Amino acid sequence: KLPAMKMLLSLVALLSAALLANAAPPTCYSRVLSLSKEITESFKELQTSKAEDSCVEMLPRLYLDIHNYCILAKLRDFVAYPRCERVLEVSELKEKARSLYTIMISYCRRDLVFLTDDCSALENPVLPPIDPS
Repeated sequence: KLPAMKMLLSLVALLSAALLANAAPPTCYSRVLSLSKEITESFKELQTSKAEDSCVEMLPRLYLDIHNYCILAKLRDFVAYPRCERVLEVSELKEKARSLYTIMISYCRRDLVFLTDDCSALENPVLPPIDPS
């Protein structure tokens, strides 16, 4: 009876440790990475759903690479874009972009490493080839 109880307690301890490991708070880097991906996807969805809206057509492109120093200027330009206030999705996207900018320049300033400052890469991104499988 005692060995079975020890085994059960060991199993509970192991599962608890696994749950705690998964519950660790996100790092600055992981938060910035996930938010930039979320913004990029939301922008793509906005372009698809509101393609006929002239103000959405005129929005600055929003491809984000958090390893490119030019992302800071890209975010500032997008947030400062004067049109499309009437489109709720654009206002929400601008708010997310403002949050990402704030996180990058204040909370995570020392944690981020920029590998490039190639602004044209954010205008004309080289996307990885699509796997046909």
